[in-house]
Amino acid sequence: MNSSKHDGWSGHHRGYEGQTNEWLTPPEIIQAVGPFDLDPCSPINRPWNTANKHYTIEDDGLAQDWGSDFVWMNPPYGPHTKVWMKKLSEHNNGIALIFARTDTEYFQKYVFNKADCIFFLAKRLYFHYIDGSKSKNNSGAPSVLIGYGEKSCNRLSNCPLEGKFVTL
Repeated sequence: MNSSKHDGWSGHHRGYEGQTNEWLTPPEIIQAVGPFDLDPCSPINRPWNTANKHYTIEDDGLAQDWGSDFVWMNPPYGPHTKVWMKKLSEHNNGIALIFARTDTEYFQKYVFNKADCIFFLAKRLYFHYIDGSKSKNNSGAPSVLIGYGEKSCNRLSNCPLEGKFVTL
């Protein structure tokens, strides 16, 4: 792989020292707020779909035109989360699942100043391995669903998950 092409993926798909760092969105999250047209940062191997169309690391979802698609985004976590959040905030039509790190630059810039709504999840999530099995440990941090656009806020305000919906 050309590492420069995939710089926006390195926090998610390339673990430290060559180990994979792919984690799947818990299916109950997708069921609660879906369906979606596009997942621009989908794992290559996935036991369930998160959207009708998927871009993987091989497609370089950051470089793709997302058109008018309603987007589901569980971006690569780490230093590259900000480039994915920037793109979704500019797209303004979708929902992102990220850690509730309200003190980060990207949260301040692309969530508090660009998003339309937020759904703070009440409990820490258990992500899944690429084979579909659930992790034994929770994510280690609280998670939040970020909504961009009216459709997102309608979905999140009616979300059956335990948590708190907030408009911005």
